[in-house]
Amino acid sequence: MSSGSCLCGAIRWSLASDPKRMTHCHCRMCRKAHGATFATFLIGDLQGFRFEQGEADIVAYESSPDFIRPFCVHCGSVVPHRASDRVRIPAGAMDDDPHILPSAHIYVKWKAPWHAIDDDLPQHDHFPGHSSPRVEDPALSPSTPGVLRGRCLCQAAAYEVKGPLQRLYHCHCSRCRKAKGAAHATNAFAAIDDVRYLRGESSLRTYRLPGARTFSHVFCPTCGSSMPRLDPTRSLAVIPMGSLDDDPERTIDSHIFVASKAPWYEIDDDLPRHDAGPGPS
Repeated sequence: MSSGSCLCGAIRWSLASDPKRMTHCHCRMCRKAHGATFATFLIGDLQGFRFEQGEADIVAYESSPDFIRPFCVHCGSVVPHRASDRVRIPAGAMDDDPHILPSAHIYVKWKAPWHAIDDDLPQHDHFPGHSSPRVEDPALSPSTPGVLRGRCLCQAAAYEVKGPLQRLYHCHCSRCRKAKGAAHATNAFAAIDDVRYLRGESSLRTYRLPGARTFSHVFCPTCGSSMPRLDPTRSLAVIPMGSLDDDPERTIDSHIFVASKAPWYEIDDDLPRHDAGPGPS
């Protein structure tokens, strides 16, 4: 038996049977929906799965024909989706060890440009056994030099960054894993005055975690995508890298909160690692 929950705890579920498989998905739609470098999903038998509470708090967004991306209406966390005889569960939202390891990387043709795959798992441009590729976002027009653009998955919210990204971290804390439903968050920090919303800012929702000094999760209420958090108390913008449309043309500085990393995820790169973070969160 394994269990999971969203960041705010309104939605909880359990899986009585062993998961069938776990895969890392690098498609652009998963990056946007999770706001992460890649998504990681558990696939389990539907008969062994149940929502323990909060099913009425789930919002469903259909990102492509027959592909539903559910999330919590309160905190924006990605939550499980039941389809046919199987259930697809965001691994980062699990509360305990599902006792399974990732078996492959899929949709690597669209992987994040700042991310290098350093493990020995099989890599596939599509999903093995599926003949048709996943529908992807249409290509953007060329960007303006020095400007990074980003959008949510449904494109209701969009922003731009007109200054340098100051720091880039892979964050393994449990809060970030819950919020993104992924192995870790990947966040960029920029000066608050360098980040400007082009549309949709007034519609975004913010979940503030009780007891946290600065941590909160900003998300689109239509598609659930994580979006930049503007923090005037620190004059910073915290940008979920998965929401970017343009290549930042730089790599990650380090892993933080490694002491809290998911038990099923191994760090295979040579980036610096810190058990905690650069400051209070």
